[in-house]
Amino acid sequence: MKKAIYLLTILLVAVACGSKEQSLESLISQGDLAALRAKKSEISEQQKQIESQIRRLDSAIALKSGSEKLPLVNTIEAEAQKFNHYLELQGDVSTKQNVLIYPEMSGTLQRVYVKEGQRVNKGQTLAVIDDGGMGSQLSQLKTQAELAKTTYERRKRLWDQKIGSEIEYLSAKTEYEAAQDAIKQSESQLGKSTIRAPFSGIIDDVIKDQGTVVTPGPGSEVFRIVNLSDMYIKVDVPETYLGAVSEGKQALVYFPVLGDSITTKVRQTGNFINPSNRSFSVEIPVPNKNGTIKPNLTAKVSLNDYTSEGAILIPSSIISENAEGEQYVYVAAEPNEDEEAVVSRTIITTGKTQNGQVEVLTGLNNGDHIIKEGARSVKDGQKVKIKN
Repeated sequence: MKKAIYLLTILLVAVACGSKEQSLESLISQGDLAALRAKKSEISEQQKQIESQIRRLDSAIALKSGSEKLPLVNTIEAEAQKFNHYLELQGDVSTKQNVLIYPEMSGTLQRVYVKEGQRVNKGQTLAVIDDGGMGSQLSQLKTQAELAKTTYERRKRLWDQKIGSEIEYLSAKTEYEAAQDAIKQSESQLGKSTIRAPFSGIIDDVIKDQGTVVTPGPGSEVFRIVNLSDMYIKVDVPETYLGAVSEGKQALVYFPVLGDSITTKVRQTGNFINPSNRSFSVEIPVPNKNGTIKPNLTAKVSLNDYTSEGAILIPSSIISENAEGEQYVYVAAEPNEDEEAVVSRTIITTGKTQNGQVEVLTGLNNGDHIIKEGARSVKDGQKVKIKN
C-alpha cells in the first residue's frame, strides 16, 4: 500500500515537473533571481497539494481496509480560576534603626555595661566616661544654690514686709536664679558622660574597650546598635508598573540563604521617578519575629501587579505559532462513547505568564477540551482518540 502511494507521488511530481522541464532549464540559464524565486514558490505549492492528496488517500485507504489508527492524545479542561501575576524583583533587607553610637564628651571609657548580642531598652546605660571631676563641681554648685536659695527667701520675706532695700532683694533673686541655671548646665554636661541606648535593640558590636580614651567625632564609635524588629526591603520598580503596583498590594518575599519566605504588603511607594533607570522605589515591611532576618540579607521579591478573578490558564508548552505570528492550540470536540473526537485548531490571544502557565484572553471557553499531550502530532480536522 505504501509502495503504491510512493509511486503515485513520484508520478505526480514527474508529471508536474516534466512538462515544464524545458522552461525550468531556461529560467536557470537566464539567471533572473525574481523569476527563480517565483518558480520555487510555485513548485513548493504543488508539493503541498501533493502531500495533502497523499494524506487524504491514507485516510481513505485506512477507512476502506478497516485498519484506521487514530492518534492518542491527552486533554485538559479549560477552567476559569483566579489568577495573580507577580513582578519578580530583587532587593536587600534594611533597617532604619541601625546606628553607630558616638561619645558626646572626651575622656576615658570608665565602664562598659553591655556586651555584643545583648538586648537593651531605650534609655538604658551602655557605658560611662570619666567626667574629670564634673560630679564634684556639680555638688559644689548645688551647695551654693542652697545658700543662694536661703538668702533669696529671707530677702523676699523682708521685702514683703517693706523692710530692706529693693536692690538687695533683686540681687538675691538674681543670684539664686543664676545658681539654678548653673546646676542645669552642669547636669547637662555631666549627662554626656553617660552613653545610653537611643532605642530598643541589640548591641551588634562593642567597638571600644573599657579604659580607652574617646573623643567626639568620626573614628570614636563606641557601639553599634540594631533594631531587628523594624525591617524593610526597598526595591526599584520600572515606571511602566506605576499604575499596577500601589500601597497595600500583596508582596511575596523569599530569602534564598534562609530557605524561608513570608507574605507581606507594600507599605509605601515613591513619588519620584529616578531619571537614571526610569524606576520608582517601593518599600515593603518585613516581619522578623524570630530575629533570623538580618540587615543586608538578599531577598527575592514578588509584587502582585495584576489579578483576574475568572482567568483561563493553560501550559505555555502546548501553544504553537503559525507563519503569521498567530498563537493557536488544538481543541477536541465532545468525545463519543469510544473516546473519539475531532480536533480543531483554535487561534487564541494570550496575556500574562506565571510559572509556566499562560492566561488566555480570547479563543477558549470554560469547559473546552484542550489537547495537552500529542498536540504537536495532530492536524486541524483530524480525528483522535482521547486517553486521559
